[in-house]
Amino acid sequence: MERIKKLLKEAGISDYIIYGYRERTAELFFVKRQLDTRRLKDVEKFKVTVFRTDEKDGKKLRAATDVTVLAEMTDAELLDAFKGAYFAAQFAMNPYYELPDPVKAPLIEAHGKLAEQAPEQSAGEMAAALFKADCEKDAFLNSAEIFVIQKRAHVISSRGTDVSWIEAEVKGEYVVQAKEPEDVEMYRDFAYTELNTDALSAQAKEALMFVRDRARAQKILKSGNYDVILTDENVMMTLWFYGDRSAAHMIYPGYSTWKVGDDVQGETNGERVTITLRALAPYSGEGIPMRDRKLIENGVMQSTHGSNRFCRYLGVEPTGNYRKFSCDNPGTMSFEEMRKRPCLWAVTFSGFEMNAFSGHFGGEIRLAYLIENGKMTPVTGGSINGSILESQKDIVFSTDRYAEIGYDGPYAILLKNVAVAGTDEE
Repeated sequence: MERIKKLLKEAGISDYIIYGYRERTAELFFVKRQLDTRRLKDVEKFKVTVFRTDEKDGKKLRAATDVTVLAEMTDAELLDAFKGAYFAAQFAMNPYYELPDPVKAPLIEAHGKLAEQAPEQSAGEMAAALFKADCEKDAFLNSAEIFVIQKRAHVISSRGTDVSWIEAEVKGEYVVQAKEPEDVEMYRDFAYTELNTDALSAQAKEALMFVRDRARAQKILKSGNYDVILTDENVMMTLWFYGDRSAAHMIYPGYSTWKVGDDVQGETNGERVTITLRALAPYSGEGIPMRDRKLIENGVMQSTHGSNRFCRYLGVEPTGNYRKFSCDNPGTMSFEEMRKRPCLWAVTFSGFEMNAFSGHFGGEIRLAYLIENGKMTPVTGGSINGSILESQKDIVFSTDRYAEIGYDGPYAILLKNVAVAGTDEE
C-alpha cells in the first residue's frame, strides 16, 4: 500500500482509492465422486482507482479509471500502469463529484467456522454434504467444483480513508445427470457466507429429483395464461427488480422515475412487498460504511442506493453497492398449498431473465410441472413472458424460506395470469 501511494504521487496523481485484498482459497474439482484436482491458493491483488479532474466550458469534470496491480510488479511497471490509467481517464470525463467521505477504523474480524478454520477443511465438509445426496438410482452427480475463500480486505484513499475487514464465503457449481428415458444434464450453483452443509445437501437432493423428472418430461404444454410458481433463485432474480429500479445509477439518467416515498407497487389485492438491503461486508470497495437499510416497505420506496458517484449526483448519502437483499414478507401460503391449485411450477430455464427497464421476466422452459386436477406432470419446452408490473398487484409469497449468499426470503412466489407460449407453437 505504501509503495503504491508513493508511486501514485510520483505519477502526479493526487486523488485515488486503493482496494487491496489477500485471498486464501481452497479449490476442489470432482468428476463424479472422484476428486480430480485439489488446489490451494494465496493471492494478493490491488485495485487502484485513479481520478482525474478537468474543466470544460467553465464546468468542472471528473473521470475515474481502474487498474489492477500485483505486489510482485516492479516500481517501473506500477508507475507505467498508473500513468496509463491517468492518461486514459481524460477520455471518459463526467460531471464532477466528491470522493467518499474519509473513514478510519480498526480491523473488523469475521467469526464462524468458515472464517476461522482452514479453508481446505471447510471445502471437505461441503464436498461431503454435496455427495451425501448422491444416492439416487436413476440420477447422479456428474461433476462438481467447490471453492472456499477467506479474504482480508483493506481500503485507503487520498481523502484519508483507512479501513480493513475479513470476510469468507463458500461457493461452487455442479452438474446432475439422468440417462433414462432421455440423457439430460442440469447445472446448479451455490454460494453461502456460512458453512451451510444442510442447505447444500437439500439443494443437491432437489436437483437430482429435477433432473430425473427432466429426463421424462413431456412436450405437452399448451399456450395460454397460467398462474405461475417461481422458486429459489428465480424468485431472487425477479424480486431484485425492486433493487434495480431504486438504484442511483438507474434513477440519475432517468431510466427509472422512482423516488423515495413513491408507492412503487400500486394498487394491490395480494401482499405488499417489503425488502431490506443486507450488508455482506462492513465497507464497500470504495470504503463506504455499509449497513442494512430498508428499501421497500409495504410497497413504498424507502431509500436509494448505489456507488459514490451516482449517489453524489442525486444528492443522497452514498451507500455502496449491495450484493444481498431480503424479502421480509412472512408469506400467506405454504408451498404445498400453492402446488395444490391449478398452475405451472416453472423450475429451470435455459436462461431466466428479469428486465429492469421493462419489468418483463421469463425464459425458455427446461423443466416445469403442470399441475391439473391434483396431478403434477413434468413438462419441457415453451417459454414464459410475464411482467412484474402487472403481477405485483396480487403476488403471493410462500411461508417456506430460502437463503443463499445474495438472498433471504420466500422460497416461492405465485404470480397470476402469466402468458406462456406452449410447445404447440414450436
